[in-house]
Amino acid sequence: MEYTGSMRVAAIQMVSGTRVDENLVRAAALIRQAADTGARLVVLPEYFCLLGRQPTDKRSIAETAGQGPIQDFLAGQARQHKIWLVGGSVPLVSPDPGRVYNTCLVFDPDGRVHARYDKLHLFGFQGAHESYDESLTIRPGPVCNPAFDLPLGRTGLGICYDLRFPEFFRAQGDVQLILLPAAFTHTTGAAHWDILLRARAIENQCYVLASAQGGQHENGRQTWGHTMLVDPWGAIVDCLATGPGVVAGQVSVERIQAVRQSLPALQDQVIGRAT
Repeated sequence: MEYTGSMRVAAIQMVSGTRVDENLVRAAALIRQAADTGARLVVLPEYFCLLGRQPTDKRSIAETAGQGPIQDFLAGQARQHKIWLVGGSVPLVSPDPGRVYNTCLVFDPDGRVHARYDKLHLFGFQGAHESYDESLTIRPGPVCNPAFDLPLGRTGLGICYDLRFPEFFRAQGDVQLILLPAAFTHTTGAAHWDILLRARAIENQCYVLASAQGGQHENGRQTWGHTMLVDPWGAIVDCLATGPGVVAGQVSVERIQAVRQSLPALQDQVIGRAT
């Protein structure tokens, strides 16, 4: 299908705390701010609803798919503002009683779930003063292609650590836009975040919209932030370094087409191309 036109999109940056109710209030204000700029697609960051004091805290707020106050909040916000709302990530009940799914839900302007993706790649890191192992509290989702359709065109989707796996995004096919809710650590973000985002945009010749956690959190964790929109040439359209706020810009199908015509890398791909 040939797509034309443009869409104003926005990514929200948060510094989420340890109380769900307070995080939802903050998210609602930022969603309104984004919608007031004319954004028709708004993306929340990973863990927007809770960055608990312990990794196990997410288990206590896990919801069953299709019901629960966090999902109700997201559906209501999408309906209220008549936007496509990408709900960062929400802990959903999994078959494993000790672990949850870290799930990104996409809501249409009527508040209906349009797409779901359970995070596949689980982050692990051993640093000098910090360590993480998401597999202790999160069950990986099934291997899948999470791409979905928007009025603008085919849209890719990933969560945080997925960013490090280019094959994951290439396997999603010809997309106009990649969405990436995230909560990168300050250590790994300072080293790799913008490089990886720009690389995914350049190699897929599409826009990348990444919504991040960004700042010093109540639980002592420090996240990198730098929520940004990157264009198909790898240029950063807009970026917010730290603190809560909104990054916004236009996604233009004509810009995508112009880049692909001037440098037909996707067309010229030999290894890995579907036949």
